[in-house]
Amino acid sequence: MNIMEIVRVSLSSLLANKLRSLLTMLGIIIGVGAVIAIVAIGKGSTASVEQAINKMGNNVIIVYADAPYVPSANWMNMYDASRMTMDDAQRIEKLDSVAGVAPKGASTSAKVARGKQNYDIQVEGTLNRFDRVFRFKFAQGRSFTDYETQHGMNVVILESEAAKRLFPGDKGNLIGQKIQINRVPYTVIGVLEKLESFNTQNDQLYIPITTMKNRFGAKKFDMMYISAKSPELIDKANSEIGESLRLQRKLKLSDAKNFRIETQKEYLEQARGVNRIMTNLLQGVAAISLLIGGVGIMNIMIVSVTERTREIGIRKAIGAGRRHIMTQFLAEAVILSMLGGVIGILFGIGAAALLEKFAALPIVHTLPPVLLSFLSAVGIGILFGVYPAFKASRLKPIDALSYE
Repeated sequence: MNIMEIVRVSLSSLLANKLRSLLTMLGIIIGVGAVIAIVAIGKGSTASVEQAINKMGNNVIIVYADAPYVPSANWMNMYDASRMTMDDAQRIEKLDSVAGVAPKGASTSAKVARGKQNYDIQVEGTLNRFDRVFRFKFAQGRSFTDYETQHGMNVVILESEAAKRLFPGDKGNLIGQKIQINRVPYTVIGVLEKLESFNTQNDQLYIPITTMKNRFGAKKFDMMYISAKSPELIDKANSEIGESLRLQRKLKLSDAKNFRIETQKEYLEQARGVNRIMTNLLQGVAAISLLIGGVGIMNIMIVSVTERTREIGIRKAIGAGRRHIMTQFLAEAVILSMLGGVIGILFGIGAAALLEKFAALPIVHTLPPVLLSFLSAVGIGILFGVYPAFKASRLKPIDALSYE
């Protein structure tokens, strides 16, 4: 028998039991589809995190308040002492290697109003060069001046969605317009362009950190984003920031630090590591589905051998050898797994597309996972099809023909 004849006979046998063939392929379909969808989600999540991080550049340093654990101590008091102040931020901003500082955590929820527009919003206190750290772009206006920051003036910068909500239908220049935050008037000096990030709703206000301190009493914050003047100065800035915080907090070299410094590179590696672990875990579950699919193929092929015992006897009686019988049954197992692999690929791509549309999960498809999952399905078909094919080839013609 030539290859085309083997394929034709195999397809004819599988189509004779369509429902059974479909159920047999189900494990392969789920396994292959799961691998493709999981890898696409994992790569999409990693790409999304990388994109968000890279938008801030590769010269960003993050400083966290980080109280060391001491037995029998009041950890909450220690953590509060580890939080950063405006003095910390201003000292760091004056370092030669630092381009800008953006405190994070000096924030509060407040009532914002303009005319009939009135709703709760997040207000963030920050320094005047915060836009350089985050690489924000202004659709209108500017950032704070040194004078506005030093004197705690009532000026505000709006994110894009906040501007739309406060000034619905107004396409003109919003600079100089007045809004109220907790019934106190503020002057709009800037409107940011829409921020393309996975963790923002573009609905926040920024005021000088001194204004935040005076109006809301927020004197401390939990973290700072710091931009080095260049990627080459990252290590120098890291060292200078640590030294500045130690001096400010009067920590000796032998004392445990109550702050933690990370770079964007470290943060990116952590995000990749988490995604890698989750992807590998879920791929393991998908691999189990493939193995279950393989067991299903072997089970059905053994049943098929039993059902077709007389057919095997007739073929052997008219000259078919062991090799021909084994090839025929092995081909059926492989074709089952190949069809399951193809359907699984379509299922995985479709499932990923639905998740992207309805769950807003970022998806990135690449060719290697598709090829690997398809080849794994074919390998499963060969591995679990060998025993039934071998069993069929070992039947003796006389026993097969007399089988009832």
